[in-house]
Amino acid sequence: MSDHARPRRHDPQRRDRIIDACLDVIAEHGVAGTSHRRVAAAADVPLGSMTYHFEGMDALLREAFTRYADQVAARAERRMAAATTLEEALDAFTANIDQDVFGTQRDLIITQELYTLAARRPEYRDITSAWMARTRATLAPFVDPDTAVMLDAMNEGLSLHRALHTSPAGAALVREALVRLARHP
Repeated sequence: MSDHARPRRHDPQRRDRIIDACLDVIAEHGVAGTSHRRVAAAADVPLGSMTYHFEGMDALLREAFTRYADQVAARAERRMAAATTLEEALDAFTANIDQDVFGTQRDLIITQELYTLAARRPEYRDITSAWMARTRATLAPFVDPDTAVMLDAMNEGLSLHRALHTSPAGAALVREALVRLARHP
């Protein structure tokens, strides 16, 4: 090694930091405003790390959105895991809608950016489809598959309504909507 060569910095968490920073940049600037340069700056890594760890922006976006969807799905799974009856499942699902899905403005924006990207670019729909499948699987012990689809759709719609409406429905109305769907013959 020559006297002028810099030693490589050992940074085993660099790839994970880049993915997490990408989500932060998406939350602040949207997918359209997300660039390698912005993500590298947010992750505090050299710009060259971006191409070392990811083939391109699409690969980074896929990893970031997949991580985000996995985290949100895992929250729903944890909340639903304690349910042993339909009533407990509906209570847990209500809490998921009321507290977890768009718990922060950051979550709302990242989710909407993923939905928009999946709407424009079908190759991203595998991420949203896997997320929905995991949500529906939490309902499977309590309702039939069609009802699970309807409850998951209600989850998406009520979550958006709560996040974007100036006078959103309260948790009691959310619970009532879920009960009506779950108990419909």
